[in-house]
Amino acid sequence: MRLCVCFVLLSIILCASADSALARGGRFVWDALGGAKDMYRAYRDMREANYKGADKYFHARGNYDAAKRGPGGAWAARVLSDAREKWQSDVSGRGAEDTRADQEANRWGRNGGDPNRYRPAGLPSKY
Repeated sequence: MRLCVCFVLLSIILCASADSALARGGRFVWDALGGAKDMYRAYRDMREANYKGADKYFHARGNYDAAKRGPGGAWAARVLSDAREKWQSDVSGRGAEDTRADQEANRWGRNGGDPNRYRPAGLPSKY
């Protein structure tokens, strides 16, 4: 996770420095940092809930919350989601079907879809 956060921060700095409008670049960076925080909060909640069948809900929720922040948040959500799924498919050995389903939930949330589409019955209302 720390490697992903470092990657996101470095990418944000590079993207923001390429933007000629400092204010717009600053907003992008701020939104991207907030988006990374949203993604981490969804990941932390998923681990804490440890609820069978809730994985896709937390994917969609993290992407949804991050993308609501604007282009920077949506960018951070895409980068983190893609990096996590790449790692998961390469290292953890989880199948292509699981990766495809996770990415579908990621895109759904990032495009403004209601994360509750993936909410499993019985998941505590805290989440």
